[in-house]
Amino acid sequence: MPAGTLYRGREGMWSWVAHRVTGVLIFFFLFVHVLDTALVRVSPEAYDNVVSTYKTPVVAVLEYGLVAAILFHALNGLRVIAVDFWSKGPRYQKQMLWTVVGVWIVLMLGAIYPVLGHAARVVFGS
Repeated sequence: MPAGTLYRGREGMWSWVAHRVTGVLIFFFLFVHVLDTALVRVSPEAYDNVVSTYKTPVVAVLEYGLVAAILFHALNGLRVIAVDFWSKGPRYQKQMLWTVVGVWIVLMLGAIYPVLGHAARVVFGS
């Protein structure tokens, strides 16, 4: 660890980093989403072309990543609210973080088929 750093590489630091990274990723997705949706007013054909590129297995994997980012950001945001506004929050923040991670994993496992099912059928046939 570099001398003088505030962070020691523990769970709290990594949840802080992940919260910021997922927030930035979600922002960029929303920015691109607004732009490509605005295309429909400029040229419906161009919009259809852009949307057709979204129907690929690679984009399905990216969508799964987006679901992962949104779920983690939302769950961790609730944890941050609890830490800030619940008097016992700071005492239990480590346990709440691991609860967030556990719930996130369960939800991500549940999202595999709905998000990646079509891509798997395209790649592997059905």
